[in-house]
Amino acid sequence: MQAVIISGSRNPTGQTGRAIAALAEGLSQGGCQAKTFFLLSLRIERCRQCDERGWGACRSEGKCVVEDDLASLVDRIRSAQVVVFATPVYWGDLSESLRAFLDRLRRITRHDAGREGITGKIAAGICVAGGGGGGSYSCSTNLDNILRICGFDVVDVVPVRRQNLDAKIPILQSTGRWLATSPHSG
Repeated sequence: MQAVIISGSRNPTGQTGRAIAALAEGLSQGGCQAKTFFLLSLRIERCRQCDERGWGACRSEGKCVVEDDLASLVDRIRSAQVVVFATPVYWGDLSESLRAFLDRLRRITRHDAGREGITGKIAAGICVAGGGGGGSYSCSTNLDNILRICGFDVVDVVPVRRQNLDAKIPILQSTGRWLATSPHSG
């Protein structure tokens, strides 16, 4: 089984990175191979709102005309059995890089061709709040809503605060094992 982890964090070893590593460890223990993609190391542009109504080929064909790394990452998502979206929390919401990626993904999934391989795909999320630790729940709700709009079958979103990260590590490992071995997988 294959899993794709999409990270909206700029720091692979920071708090979000630690949370990702714990979940990836659980996936591996469950027999799943996971590959993490750091959005800031990819070229993902913002939506251009191509036509006068703010749409374009995304709505009419289920694809984006911008030539960057979006299409190849979407192909990776489609070929995986499980997708995990991880983000640091900024002002109670997703990181800008994850927001930009999901804004474009949400647009292509408005068309049946864009939803192919995504509709019903198992997805989970991790939202890690640093600083004062607030905002992990509002970010989790936002992530869950966007993923459902795209067509994913969201089975879990784990809110994490800087103050409880150490306590959440075993939960994230367990979540990874569960994602890899439960009946919904593969």
